[in-house]
Amino acid sequence: MQTQVLIIGGGATGTGVARDLALRGVDSILVEKGDLNSGASGGNHGLLHSGGRYVSNDPEAARECKLEGDIIKKLMPQCVENTGGLFVAVEGDDSNFIADFPSFCVTCGVPCESITPEEARFLEPTLSAKIIAAYKVEDASIDPFRLTLLNMGQAVSMGSRLLRKTKVTGFDIRDKKIRNTRVMNVDTNEEFSIEAEQVVNCAGAWADQVCRLAGIGIQMQYSKGTLLVTNDRINYRIVNRLRRPSDADILVPGGTVSIIGTTSTPVEDPDAIYPTVEETDLIISEGSAMVPVLERSRFVRAYCGVRPLFGKSGGSDGRSVSRGFTLLDHSNENVENLTTITGGKLTTFRLMAEKTADNVCSKMSITAPCRTSIDPLPAADDSRWTEPGISPKKWMRSHQPDDIMICECEMVTKTVVDEIIDSLKSKNERPGLADIGHRSRLGKGACQGAFCGARALAYLYERGEFTWGEGLVEIGKFFQERWKGIHSILWGDQLIQAELMESIHCGLFDEELHTTLK
Repeated sequence: MQTQVLIIGGGATGTGVARDLALRGVDSILVEKGDLNSGASGGNHGLLHSGGRYVSNDPEAARECKLEGDIIKKLMPQCVENTGGLFVAVEGDDSNFIADFPSFCVTCGVPCESITPEEARFLEPTLSAKIIAAYKVEDASIDPFRLTLLNMGQAVSMGSRLLRKTKVTGFDIRDKKIRNTRVMNVDTNEEFSIEAEQVVNCAGAWADQVCRLAGIGIQMQYSKGTLLVTNDRINYRIVNRLRRPSDADILVPGGTVSIIGTTSTPVEDPDAIYPTVEETDLIISEGSAMVPVLERSRFVRAYCGVRPLFGKSGGSDGRSVSRGFTLLDHSNENVENLTTITGGKLTTFRLMAEKTADNVCSKMSITAPCRTSIDPLPAADDSRWTEPGISPKKWMRSHQPDDIMICECEMVTKTVVDEIIDSLKSKNERPGLADIGHRSRLGKGACQGAFCGARALAYLYERGEFTWGEGLVEIGKFFQERWKGIHSILWGDQLIQAELMESIHCGLFDEELHTTLK
């Protein structure tokens, strides 16, 4: 295979680079060893930062978030719920930090407005009665899955190519240039090579692993962040704790749920992460000081992602490392056509992609300017099913008698599954159960796939998508991913329900769910 630019990594930045290059008329192939958003872009808070979180400790990141947040709200509104946000302090929080917060915001150009605790509780009734100070900011909620799907969708519509489940295994380097990139399909073990003028490393937490294939090492630190998903939406706006960044100090509403987090725990291996009971206890304890109802809330899932931090931290949790991004041109390391982009935030993905595309195009003597700061991101039907609550609206308005319900928790119907399968097949991709779940709300409700997993599998067999034991392998992967997200939040009635879930799966499919954590 041949292309002008090979992009490694299918998160927000990688798909953003693909779109940016496509708008400049540059051909690219994007390879991703898993699925789109399978790294940090799929394991984040879903927070479109106003910059307020970083005004005290990372002014440059705060300014970038402010500017990029405005661009995303204007040009990608279909991915954003413009909720607004609050920073609130509770009794015992640092009075000096509370007093200094407005001046920090002014210095960074981040708008904030002081309001009374009573006004804050009127806007957010679930806030603690012990709130002592509050500020309004311009935070918003963003759907990272839809964002990535839309960026890649436009790139593909303009001639770019996407190869999911394709892992880079090596580089053939001659005369200081990567001549061929060796890759392997992780499902079939088929090996082939891609010839490209330029190679862009957007692998996030795996960027160092990719660089090492070219004989280059980069200084990175990995920070795991764990988050919890509530059964219901309990806040209207983003709610931040008014203190220096710490654990469990952001509550983000997203569709029909809220997400509380996060933590910051150093890890050695970005592939060996999962939420723990200890993290769950910490998040609920810290978060309930700000929003007491969290102590009584039902949580349907825990999940985590790994922040790829460039450089070394002087602290124990990685929070002293800048959330800004780093663009590395490896020409000085004897690989002239390799570029790495790492660090950064979901909020700054577009800027990261722009700077990366600028660098790559300059190497190829391409002068076409970036257009992602002025061109709206087109909407596309095949990405809409990631939005919470959209399936029920469509089903209740115009459902047909034969449009059977596959997932009753999130009301995902046969029509939704059909649309996703047809979309994947139109791109010459074979649909799997996890692929459908990734592009819809399937398995993301209260039962976490206990009933809809088997129902979806049966329907895929009925459609002829699987033969013999292929579906059993698929549902094993699907269930293990669901189990990974619920084992740390089980107590009371949920523990009983989990026993039922495991019994169903073990009885029907001989599937041992707990083995995923061994």
